[in-house]
Amino acid sequence: VFGKDINLVLVLNNLSSDRKSIRVDMSASTILYTRRAVAEILKAATSVELGPKQGKHIRVKIPYTHYGKYLTTDKRIQVTALCEVMRSHGLKLLVEKTIILEDTNIIIKVPRRVVVNRAVSLEISYANPLPEPVSRCVLLVTLMNQQVKINLARLAPRERSKIYFEFTPRRAGPLQLQVDFSCDKFSHVKGFVTLAVAPA
Repeated sequence: VFGKDINLVLVLNNLSSDRKSIRVDMSASTILYTRRAVAEILKAATSVELGPKQGKHIRVKIPYTHYGKYLTTDKRIQVTALCEVMRSHGLKLLVEKTIILEDTNIIIKVPRRVVVNRAVSLEISYANPLPEPVSRCVLLVTLMNQQVKINLARLAPRERSKIYFEFTPRRAGPLQLQVDFSCDKFSHVKGFVTLAVAPA
């Protein structure tokens, strides 16, 4: 989840009946959706001895403080591990994993019944998932082809807050409401809901 430390486990298994020495070079970078690297956030190397038919786990932690300021709006991190079997004429194995961090920031609560030409009040809950305060918080609410910009107070670390948004639907049928939350540390955290507007 965005804002938290990332914990990974690399599993190595020696399927042969011979002892193996493995060198593991690990790296991680924030990337765009096109897979183009933005910034390297982890570089580490280790060696592992594996006995016959033995398996081992290598644990890797990427703290939020390492990746937070380099993350793009795509919220993607590419992790690679190059495993080289020593004394084996250059036998290598490359393991790649793309991590897409999830947002759990926006929660929109709607009434059970929404009726045309009757005022509706929605509860929009938003949060700061980071271990540091954020300021210049803005909610952009898009509804019926109109946008409403709402300036919000700063949020303390891990703080959740909410506002109430009132509007009156003018026609029956499905109606989509989209919310976009941004601040000085991250941007474009989105949430949306589709309302079924009943006839009057």
